[in-house]
Amino acid sequence: YSSGYYRTERDKGTQYELFYKKMDGMEYRHVTLFRPFGPLMKVKSETVDISRSIINIIVPLAGRTEAFAQFMQNFRDVCIHQDKRVHLTVVYFGQDGLSEVKSILESVARETNFHNYTLVSLNEEFNRGRGLDMGARAWEKGEVLMFFCDVDVYFTAEFLNSCRLNAEPGKKVFYPVVFSLYNPAIVYANQDIPPPVEQQLVHKKDSGFWRDFGFGMTCQYRTDFLTVGGFDLEVKGWGGEDVHLYRKYLHGDLIVIRTPVPGLFHLWHEKHCADELTPEQYRMCIQSKAMNEASHSHLGMLVFREEIETHLRKQAYRTNSEAVG
Repeated sequence: YSSGYYRTERDKGTQYELFYKKMDGMEYRHVTLFRPFGPLMKVKSETVDISRSIINIIVPLAGRTEAFAQFMQNFRDVCIHQDKRVHLTVVYFGQDGLSEVKSILESVARETNFHNYTLVSLNEEFNRGRGLDMGARAWEKGEVLMFFCDVDVYFTAEFLNSCRLNAEPGKKVFYPVVFSLYNPAIVYANQDIPPPVEQQLVHKKDSGFWRDFGFGMTCQYRTDFLTVGGFDLEVKGWGGEDVHLYRKYLHGDLIVIRTPVPGLFHLWHEKHCADELTPEQYRMCIQSKAMNEASHSHLGMLVFREEIETHLRKQAYRTNSEAVG
């Protein structure tokens, strides 16, 4: 057994989608079961061959060159050395940092002989929706599975297979729920320095949370994206464009697969909420910023730190007084 999910239709029953990995790792057995409000029914059992399924990973970017270098390290390990069935499309906004991004890509290409990448340069203000839209349209080889990604996202080879298994052209789009890591400076405050990123990738309530309000990471086929009309490019600044696209699919004919996945993480980074945002965008940004910092208990300890320290000093004073007495 590899992975699976279930969805309940309120007036019909529960459908189960189960995936079993075969020995070669390139083929999966896909079993669909349906349990009406009655006995279990077997719907289908088929072999799914993903050995030739290419994923076009599209990353919009402006600045953040250090984060991009870290992203490319994960990309090298997972996509080039393990998966070997990906194309990378980077859509870069502005000129500042563009030469560094080119240098990083060229360095990886030289060291790994990987040339399946495209760099699209736009000399304009950053707009995530426009970046992903341009990345989707830059592909000129027909149908392809796309993964809309961000530079702060860490993913595994198993996630890429989940992407392939849960998106189907004309039928299904995949909206995985990302596990978002908290600020390591707070989570690992009792250590001299936070551990390496790879050691932070654990699903614990004090290390992060499931970002169930985020719809930015998605796997869908190019034709489905273009058919539904893509992003609302009128959305400016932070947030909103991904929710609009998600709602288009909800109101359309395709099945939307929405489930947490273990191999997809959002790494913590400093978040700045610009004054130019609309009140609704600013509220969403501040909400996201607060939720990204630490767990409820950790934030509580920070808020009441002075009260806690005062209590500890009193306890220490009382203990010393009793010892002297």
